[in-house]
Amino acid sequence: MSERTAPPSRSRRPARTPRRRVDVREWLGGIRLSGFMVIMLGLVVLAVLVLVPTIGTYVDQRQRIAVLEQSVSVTQDEIDELQTESERWSDPAYIMTQARERLYYVKPGEVVYLVDNDLDAADQPQDETPVSDEVQQTPTDWMSQLVSSVVAAGAAQTAVGPED
Repeated sequence: MSERTAPPSRSRRPARTPRRRVDVREWLGGIRLSGFMVIMLGLVVLAVLVLVPTIGTYVDQRQRIAVLEQSVSVTQDEIDELQTESERWSDPAYIMTQARERLYYVKPGEVVYLVDNDLDAADQPQDETPVSDEVQQTPTDWMSQLVSSVVAAGAAQTAVGPED
């Protein structure tokens, strides 16, 4: 039996070869396209060009529909609240209570007492220093002070906040 070896046309590569530059012209020259492949590639490109705007429009419309559905939901909640309020106003006891609280209506023979300053001492505003009884005179004329303030503000290069 004779041992078969690889034909001499096939060369074995060494384990590690240095990287070599790829010639693009050689690579493109090796690609062979048939007429069928060109037509199919053209159809794929045409399908992408037609479908991308359609899909974008579809997504945009779905977003608008979601926003409008949320708006309808909020409006429906408001309608439910208004119907509940309307049902309350059809109750005579509720109307009487609102008239007593809001308009201070009373039944004949009732005495109403309105309490003024019913806040706790801690909740009441603190007294400030009393206003002077004497008339004080300003050292400058207010009109000239106003004009000089406006001119100074307009001529300033940078804004300066109040000093604390």
